[in-house]
Amino acid sequence: MKVLFRFDASEALIRKVAALSTGTIEVACAPEAQDAPYERLLADIDVLWHVLKPIDERQIGLAPKLRLIQKIGSGVNTIDIEAAKRRGIAVCNLPGTNSRAVAEMTLLLMLACLRRLPDLNFNAKNSLWLESWQLQDHFGEIGGRTVGLVGFGAIPKILKPILETMGARVHHWSASNKNVELEVLLSTSDIVSLHLPLTPETEKMIDPRRMKRGSILVNTARGGLIDEKYLLEALKSGRLAAAGLDVFAAEPPPPDHPLLKLPNVVCAPHLAWLTQETLERSLSIAMHNVRRLKKGEPLLHRVA
Repeated sequence: MKVLFRFDASEALIRKVAALSTGTIEVACAPEAQDAPYERLLADIDVLWHVLKPIDERQIGLAPKLRLIQKIGSGVNTIDIEAAKRRGIAVCNLPGTNSRAVAEMTLLLMLACLRRLPDLNFNAKNSLWLESWQLQDHFGEIGGRTVGLVGFGAIPKILKPILETMGARVHHWSASNKNVELEVLLSTSDIVSLHLPLTPETEKMIDPRRMKRGSILVNTARGGLIDEKYLLEALKSGRLAAAGLDVFAAEPPPPDHPLLKLPNVVCAPHLAWLTQETLERSLSIAMHNVRRLKKGEPLLHRVA
């Protein structure tokens, strides 16, 4: 059985993945950055470990032996699930394996926005001490602020007690679990953090114009949850004080994307989930699913 892990892996990770191979299971890596090497390997694989770069019907058609698409993560919006269903290919995800990593990155982005960390880092390294002191009116603390968590799955449930210990008031909203309505959360929270999957129902559901003036928006979920046009307007006008973004509507965003140019935006390239601990947990469960597939046993976390 052949398994292909499509990911821009480091040399150390490539060796670690290769070491997962057994006498009957072969595991190899193919980079996301290059399509041709990956597509040449599709014809002979049984399992695809998928991270972020979308897999569409054409690619599925290049893999006649494919039996399982295993998402390394939770969101499956980058997989053509209907095409997989038509071929009888199972689709599974890994809920919870990256929750702690994303929760910690979310907190990091909140603090980086409150303390203007990118500016301070640049100024300190370039002997611009006075310029840093002149940012003093923009510095703030989490303690005493209201934080609104949109979505209330594993990640917000890790964040909520941490934020409360730091002195924040925490509102949360999801369709099935909430302590305030969404409109109240948006209009009263000093920091709004997004933790929803991207679906037709949630696409562009967050309009920054509905948020409290001077608040901060943090997104470590999916860029498509926000209307980026209105986000840009809100950040330029001062409606929002700052934004911490690990995700964008189109990824990677073009180099001239206007959000990347704003001083009150802290960015990361969709790697909130990526820690050594997340990879250890994820590859362990993904390999377990490969063995279950080989034995004909029910798969873990099957979504289609």
